[in-house]
Amino acid sequence: MRRASILLAALALLLAGCTTVPGGDGAPPPRAERWRPKPGLAWQWQLSGTLDASVDVPVYDIDGFDHPAATVAGLRAAGRRVICYLSTGAWEDWRPDAAEFPKELLGKGNGWPGERWLDIRRTDVLEPLMAERIEMCRSKGFDAVEPDNMDGYANATGFPLTAADQLRYHRLIARLAHERGLAVGLKNDLDHIPELVGELDFAVNEQCAQYRECARLSPFVRAGKAVFHVEYELAADAFCPQARKLGLSSQRKRYELDAWREPC
Repeated sequence: MRRASILLAALALLLAGCTTVPGGDGAPPPRAERWRPKPGLAWQWQLSGTLDASVDVPVYDIDGFDHPAATVAGLRAAGRRVICYLSTGAWEDWRPDAAEFPKELLGKGNGWPGERWLDIRRTDVLEPLMAERIEMCRSKGFDAVEPDNMDGYANATGFPLTAADQLRYHRLIARLAHERGLAVGLKNDLDHIPELVGELDFAVNEQCAQYRECARLSPFVRAGKAVFHVEYELAADAFCPQARKLGLSSQRKRYELDAWREPC
């Protein structure tokens, strides 16, 4: 909706005695169609530090819990699409809903302080918890969800997870997002691209150039879907030429994912 239309709608609601304006403090109005990001879109991925909203790119990927609806609204008012980062495959002990996860769902640490893998087979418990998180993204006005830690089956989680378990969980998260009008991406997990490229809306990848895997993401680009990509250890001139050739949206970032970026 254009900004002028929003203002007119807000004025009409205020005159009618309503106090909640769509796109304001209340939940945003439902979207007619979910966002479908195209290849080549520049982006900013910031998960730590004070958010720098001045980066001149059309897409921001930020933490869903850490930022209020007003921040998302400000980014969208500036013409940006906003992706909601969530950890859907691992438990984080600092999140406000951490106590709602039963202990038997918590596996081994995933290498990050305060994080443990989840038993993704227990969708009876995880579905309502993830539905609530994704609804939070929708209510704050985000356009999409980046579900992280979705490759537990390929790691030492403490649970006997299989590729079939992971694929089932990918599809559950995708359904929960799509039901709420949100786009949803594939985070890493290149092995499931053939099964999921037709069902998901974009991909987010870390270090495909370092591990010589970027060509495996081409099915997303061929399908007209963005691949948002970062490298941490390679110099930009070492990966940007191939990234541009493949149609990836690439940049160099620091591991802490603060505001600093070096785009291709």
